[in-house]
Amino acid sequence: MSKDPVWLPRDQILSCEEVNRVASILASMGVEKIRLTGGEPLVRPGIEEIVNGLARTPGVQSVSMTTNGTLLAEKAWTLKRAGLKSVTISLHSLKRERFSRITGGGEIEDVLAGMRAAKESGLTPLKVNSLIIRGYNDDEIIDLASLARNASVAVRFIEYMPFDGQSQWSPATVVSGAEIVEKIKNHYDLIPLKREEGSTVRRYRFADSKGEVDIITSMTQPFCLDCERVRLSADGKIVPCLFDKAECDLKPALRHGASNVLLSNLIRQAVFSKAPGVVALLDKGGPVKHVRPMHTIGG
Repeated sequence: MSKDPVWLPRDQILSCEEVNRVASILASMGVEKIRLTGGEPLVRPGIEEIVNGLARTPGVQSVSMTTNGTLLAEKAWTLKRAGLKSVTISLHSLKRERFSRITGGGEIEDVLAGMRAAKESGLTPLKVNSLIIRGYNDDEIIDLASLARNASVAVRFIEYMPFDGQSQWSPATVVSGAEIVEKIKNHYDLIPLKREEGSTVRRYRFADSKGEVDIITSMTQPFCLDCERVRLSADGKIVPCLFDKAECDLKPALRHGASNVLLSNLIRQAVFSKAPGVVALLDKGGPVKHVRPMHTIGG
């Protein structure tokens, strides 16, 4: 992540009403599942209002969230009442000092409290995202797998992608999903589960626990060919593919009286022009370009 993220002025991000309007249009086009991500969604004023509007949108079957978990303990019950179904918590280290360094001074106890609150409030299934980087936190793979097994949660190990914002990514820093699975298998018996069409993960459950190990192999085994995801950024841009810089800015149309028909056509055009994804990025040869800092997406 960039050490100096740029905070957008309030009038440059979509209002709660605008977010819910776009979501309603997307739902009318077949979108059934919505995930609020970031950036960090829990710092957004009115997040409960957004969740409530999304959960009430006809056609939307579930609203979930990916969060760093720091504010989750105080908001979990309110979010559950608003209609949030489940949460995924980003947790890249269980070591207190390393966690603080990664998060710029955060306290891991706050995240663990958020996990407990999520379970108690019924924001389940509870998942944990762990980005693994060689030479940085790959020594914690077994510890994180043990968390999944002992707490009966799903820990999702993510291959390092070129979204770091500081251009530190390189192929040498990628710990492959296959390597991660082999390391865990040396300690625990894993049973592979069937991959759902369009899913970003390859799932395994523990033979002696309800916990799961999920592997997101964005770099070594891309899932682009059946990807059905589309992202709306906080400032109103439709982003069809994270591995491409192409975007469609809906905000001018939204704020100048565009009809739902026009907005749906703009969305459709953006999706139909979607890039092939990481497959094309890797096939170009030469060094992989850093696409964008992940924190700038804020969807």
